[in-house]
Amino acid sequence: MSTTDIAPDDAPERRGVFTPELLDRCISCGFCLPACPTYELTGDETSSPRGRINLMRALENGLLDDDNPTVAEESSFCLGCRACEPVCPAGVQYGALLEEWRDHQWTGRRRPLKLRALLWLVDKRWRVRLLGLLRRHARRSRGRPVQAGAPAASLMLGCFERALYPKVSRAARKLDPGLRAPARQGCCGALHAHNGELERGRELARALGDELDGTIVTTSGGCAAHLAAVLGRDRVRELSQWLSERDEPASAGPAAAAPAAAAGDRRPRIGLQDSCHLRNGLGVAEQPRALIAQVGEYVELPSAAACCGAAGTYAILRPDDSARVLERHLDEIEAARLDAIVVVNPGCYRQVEQGIRRRRLDTRVVHLAELLAEAH
Repeated sequence: MSTTDIAPDDAPERRGVFTPELLDRCISCGFCLPACPTYELTGDETSSPRGRINLMRALENGLLDDDNPTVAEESSFCLGCRACEPVCPAGVQYGALLEEWRDHQWTGRRRPLKLRALLWLVDKRWRVRLLGLLRRHARRSRGRPVQAGAPAASLMLGCFERALYPKVSRAARKLDPGLRAPARQGCCGALHAHNGELERGRELARALGDELDGTIVTTSGGCAAHLAAVLGRDRVRELSQWLSERDEPASAGPAAAAPAAAAGDRRPRIGLQDSCHLRNGLGVAEQPRALIAQVGEYVELPSAAACCGAAGTYAILRPDDSARVLERHLDEIEAARLDAIVVVNPGCYRQVEQGIRRRRLDTRVVHLAELLAEAH
């Protein structure tokens, strides 16, 4: 019996886990399969977006329960990179579905202890501030006026970025001294939203929006996508967007000064690791490439647009799978003999940096803000 033959009274009763409009949009065409990193690893359709949406439907209709081993495994095995979204002809918002899935699935005993600790650490503003208290990240409640009438803008410091990579925020302010960078700001909530605390993630985003004046400029692609989803795209700019739009009328961008060559007079060979949520969620891909091309020879790697395996907390919760996803990227970086690989997200920074250290490659890992500030 086909689905068109089912009378309304015979249709499975929905549990209310997922938004119906989101879940019903998938037409099971399979265009998502080749784009999915975990499907590429396993060849198992259950580990693809289409397969996982079938699991979501079974969960929604009560055909599978919350403790089903496959349901539990696939909600965790998915990277959440959203690479399936740009190739989907039906416009499935898979990232939103995954957040609803984990919001329902990852509760109580089902939430890993490591994840609970990470979310606790960034849940309160004072804890986030402690993370960067001894680090020399940007600290300036007021930006220096650069030109009359310039729009108000604030630099989001991030939570773990201010502790692990404080040079990034300092570099961003060097590129635009007009950016405010109040040290008291909290987490944007992206980690919560992606890891089973969807409403808390939205609350933190709204709180950060109230704390920061004007446009929120962020050096983290994942944070940019989350904030834009909650506060609206007109309120949020990732750094490459901000710099490109700010200098659009000019003949040269913010880092047009001649860069120091890596060897003699040779322009450095520089690649890029896209932020998944920045590219797949916000469609920002050309801006960082154009800025890199101003300071070196840009080299497009075949896997630049694919997930590196960092995926927010994924590298911490599933380190072995994360490392398997990264291997392809390291192979390409090594083969291309890059002088530098640029990242636009702190999670990618840590992931690629650790992989390059393991391989003992000579390629330098650098955030886009740092690269441009050095050449400015």
